[in-house]
Amino acid sequence: MAVTPPQASFLATPRGKLTLALLAAVAFLDFVDASIVNVALPLIRSDLGFSEQALQWVPSAYLLTYGGFMLLGGRAADLVGRRRVLVAGTVVIGVSSLIGGFAESSGVLVGARLAQGLGAAMTLPAALSILTTTFREGSDRNKALGVWGAVGGLASAAGVLLGGLLTNGPGWRWVMFVNPVAAVLVLGGIFWLISDDRGRKEVRNFDLRGAVLATGGMLLLVYSLVEAPDIGWGAGRTVGGIAAALALLTSFVINEHRVERPLAPLSVFRINGLAFANVTQLVAVAGFLAVFFFLTLYMQNVLGYSAIQTGVAYLPVTAGATIAAGVTSQLLARTGTRPVIVAGALIAAGGVYYLSGVPVGGSYLTDLLPGLVVMSLGLGAVFVAVTTAANAGVPQDKAGLAAALLNASQQLGGALGLAIFTAIATSRTGDLLATRTPPAEALTAGFQRALLASSIFLVLHLILLANPP
Repeated sequence: MAVTPPQASFLATPRGKLTLALLAAVAFLDFVDASIVNVALPLIRSDLGFSEQALQWVPSAYLLTYGGFMLLGGRAADLVGRRRVLVAGTVVIGVSSLIGGFAESSGVLVGARLAQGLGAAMTLPAALSILTTTFREGSDRNKALGVWGAVGGLASAAGVLLGGLLTNGPGWRWVMFVNPVAAVLVLGGIFWLISDDRGRKEVRNFDLRGAVLATGGMLLLVYSLVEAPDIGWGAGRTVGGIAAALALLTSFVINEHRVERPLAPLSVFRINGLAFANVTQLVAVAGFLAVFFFLTLYMQNVLGYSAIQTGVAYLPVTAGATIAAGVTSQLLARTGTRPVIVAGALIAAGGVYYLSGVPVGGSYLTDLLPGLVVMSLGLGAVFVAVTTAANAGVPQDKAGLAAALLNASQQLGGALGLAIFTAIATSRTGDLLATRTPPAEALTAGFQRALLASSIFLVLHLILLANPP
């Protein structure tokens, strides 16, 4: 019997390494834009005249369109060509960032952030689907996804550091101006390294109704979750918005059952591990994103850290996530994804639980650093393993859809986590302030309660994994 020779590793070639570096750069650009503006918010508010309530829309506008258009962006990559969608999204990010950098009013900046999120919703699923279709399943793909996961962990912390350096250096507008420069470099790499796949599939009878229902439902759901902490969970607008969003998404599912060429064929959820990976991604991000949010507030509002000091404080997280991602990519072939997710979730939950004990006069070396390092190791492992599980066995013509579903779960998890844990922290702090507790103590107690809840949320990973579908 003839033996089929093993295929050569594309990742081992110079072009393969450059392709992976390019796709990682796209991911970094998208992930970092979610957090890079946070430390610049006080200066943005004073320069452009934002109200306290309106200021939240500088970061939230990006998350709104990022999550809302993710499914449409991913499916468009499958149907009209991944390189074409990647190019279009990169151009949108570059142009909108340039407009945002020159903004002289709050409305223009928020509009630019909405457009940035739309661009990211196009580029991220396109880039991830290019990665999973370029590097074959097995060692090559595990290593590539290890790099992808490391970049995700790196960008979350690097955004705070870069935002601080730019804000305290050339000014907050450079938080926006760096994107056009990066976009030009990325575009050059795309045309050089990524083959044109526009002729791969003809688009006929596009599911416009499904696109409207899915995008409208996701936009309304993320918007309602973002607004909930400010207007109240029991407010009519919150309840009505969430109910309307669920109705739209239910209608979307019904529509996908009935149409001949659905936007998102529901058969994709029969792929082993895909639905489960999306649920675990949602739970994980809900916990992790809240940790970064509350620790940043704790360091700046309680410990008095500057923007740069806060960014530097997260550097160990980038190192830990990078190391964990590299180790995880080597382990997956031997252990599978589920044991790694279990171990990673348990480790991360332990780190967050440690952080929930931060005191008013905390020390970085004893109260923050140990928890951050432990959490980062779990974070890197979970993200790489979940991304691998979500893309295993996905056919090429649905790779963009699978990537979009995973990243939509990430954005929804982030919005849901911030909404829930902010309400927990605010309630605890408000109760203490009502009893005339000193503000620093009240704030810290709120952060402690929210971080404790985050650690419990992460343990839900273990419950989910112990009872697989």
